[in-house]
Amino acid sequence: MATQPDYPLLSAEEFLEIDFGDRKAELDNGVIRLMAGGTARHSEVQTNIIIALASRLRGTGCKPYNSDMAARTRDRSVRYPDVTVYCDRNNSSNDGLKAFDDPRIVFEVLSAGTARTDLRVKLEEYKELPSIDTIVFVDIVTERLRVVQRTSDGWAESLPREPSSLSPPLLDLTLSHDEIFSRE
Repeated sequence: MATQPDYPLLSAEEFLEIDFGDRKAELDNGVIRLMAGGTARHSEVQTNIIIALASRLRGTGCKPYNSDMAARTRDRSVRYPDVTVYCDRNNSSNDGLKAFDDPRIVFEVLSAGTARTDLRVKLEEYKELPSIDTIVFVDIVTERLRVVQRTSDGWAESLPREPSSLSPPLLDLTLSHDEIFSRE
């Protein structure tokens, strides 16, 4: 019979003070989970999204952040979405922060090793945040988007069978399928 380790669960604040060096980790309900790096394609798609959003969001008060910026989702959970849009954070008082707790849009680029956690655990955590408007899961294998959006009645999900563009209601912009999945 396996025994559970006997150690205290970490708070988000305690976790954010740890220096992991070159390693990446997330805090999952008080437990540190080390993360593997992504593939070249994963990084390429992540970069495509950031580039497309950065130029269009300039001057709006909203800004895309890469996976170095944490999202505090619970008292004992800290996540590093691949791309996160935060609004009204563009002032010098935020320069030293390692995490925000009010993401507006979250993008998770799926991989075989993370898809299950992203689509289940993280999805539920993101939905609990009152600031979240849109959650986008980007499947780099099928080149499809699963979009989960807050509505006045709760949450609506779309998973188009054909390649599609993305138009988050919060932002007055559209990201085309070709922009997201470009190989140039």
